[in-house]
This record gives sequence, C-alpha cells and structure tokens, in this order.
Amino acid sequence: SIHLYQNMEKQENKILSPKLDVIFQELFGEVGSEKITKKFLESIMNKKIEKISLDKNPILRREFKNEKLGVLDIIAELDEKEACNIEMQVVEKDNIIERILYYWSRLYSKGIKAGDDYEILKKTIVILITDFEIDSIKEEKCHTRWKIIDDEERKNVLTDKLELHIIQLPKIGNAEESELLDWLEFLENPESERVNEKMKENKELREAKEKLDTLSADKRMRRIAELRQKAIMDEKATYRLGKKRGIEQGKKEIIEYMINAKIDIATIMKMTGLKREEIEKLKK
Repeated sequence: SIHLYQNMEKQENKILSPKLDVIFQELFGEVGSEKITKKFLESIMNKKIEKISLDKNPILRREFKNEKLGVLDIIAELDEKEACNIEMQVVEKDNIIERILYYWSRLYSKGIKAGDDYEILKKTIVILITDFEIDSIKEEKCHTRWKIIDDEERKNVLTDKLELHIIQLPKIGNAEESELLDWLEFLENPESERVNEKMKENKELREAKEKLDTLSADKRMRRIAELRQKAIMDEKATYRLGKKRGIEQGKKEIIEYMINAKIDIATIMKMTGLKREEIEKLKK
C-alpha cells in the first residue's frame, strides 16, 4: 500500500505537457499570458511586437464540460493591425495544410463586412505547431515560413497579408541555435537542462515554466488534461485504424485486379506476401 501511495503521489507531482492543447492554450492563450505569448511569437516571427491582445480566447476551465473538445487554436491581435492564429496539433490529420489555409481564410475575411473597403483587411498570420512530421514538407528544417511568391523569380512576394509558419517538433534536432529553440525545448521537455539554464536569462520563459508548475498542481486542470489526453489517444487510435483499413481495402482491390488479370497465384503470393489460402478466399 505504501508503494501504491508513492506511485499515486509521483503521478500527481508529474508536470503536465505543454504540448497538450488544453495546457498550451492556458499557457499562451489566456488573458494574463500576454508577456509570455509576445516573447514566444517574437522568437517565431523574428520581429518586435509592441502590443498583443488575447481577449478573444475562451477561458477553458470555466467552459470545459466534457472530454470532447474541438480544435483549440489561439487568436492574438498584434499591434492592433495584425491577426494571428496559433495552433498546437498533436493528432496527425489528413489535409493539414488545406485545413490551416481554410482557418487563415476565415480569420482574414472576419475583418470585413459587406460594403467595407478591402483595404481594411488585416495581415493574417497562422502558426501551426505539429507533434508529427508533415509528409508534404520535404525540408529538414524544424521551422519554415511561407508566403505567396512569384514561381519563376522565387523572390517577388505577391502580398504581405498572408504569412504562414509551420513548426514540426520531431525535427527539433535540426533547429538552429536561437531563442526559438529554447521555447521549442520547453514544449518538448519543460524540465530539461537547457530550459532550466535559459530561464535564468529569459524571464518570460521562466514565467511560462512557473505557470506550467501552477497548472500541474491544479487538481481540476489535471483532470481536464487527463480527459483530453484520453480523447486524443482515442482519436489517434481511430485515425490509425481508419488508415489501416484503407490500406487493407486498397490491397484487396489490387489482388482482385491481379486475379481478374489471370496472374498466377504463385506470383501474387510473391508480390503481396499473402498465403495461398488468403488469396483463394478473394477468388470466391
């Protein structure tokens, strides 16, 4: 019973992961986190931000009712003239780039009403942080920045109204030495030696770690995180199962095509790795 108590105590003292979207939003999206978020965004965009507003984000601990939460993105207004959407995505999804461009278009068009001049549309920045690698991005870089540019010259930017930053955490080993790397290390491992060292000179990073410690000690927040983690694990399992079934269905169709094409079973066995009995079942 002593051993069980020690395990329970150890679990309760365990720090919550900043990558978990409910925790990420509490750290960077809640009113009161402006200094933390401002410093984090400056490290991503490599520019100075004078003013930031986070008052368009919900207070999760008041609104949370069950484990099924949707996309928990963060909306920040920068210097009263730019809209910024930040999303921490831990579940791999198909068409992630199309989804992000859709979110960008919705945020961009929110700033205009019928009859308004298009001039009033704000620059809109989307920051996507993923806990998985995106297949369509072949670059080895951890952080990439995207704009609409001329396809031939590759230097003429069509507009500054669209800016997209993609950060793939599994590629953190390829990240350049920078303040951004300090923040990404915080997301990956908030108790790492690097984070402990960098907190001495980066007061906003220290504030983020202190806030994470407070959240980790909050029993209600731990319960929210636990339910959210369960929901995410279920979603990942569903995604993997769907992908597996899709592959299996595709394989079945290929084998049926080979059978109809009168390809001999020995060749099909060699090409697919299936046993004779499995192929014979598909022939019926």
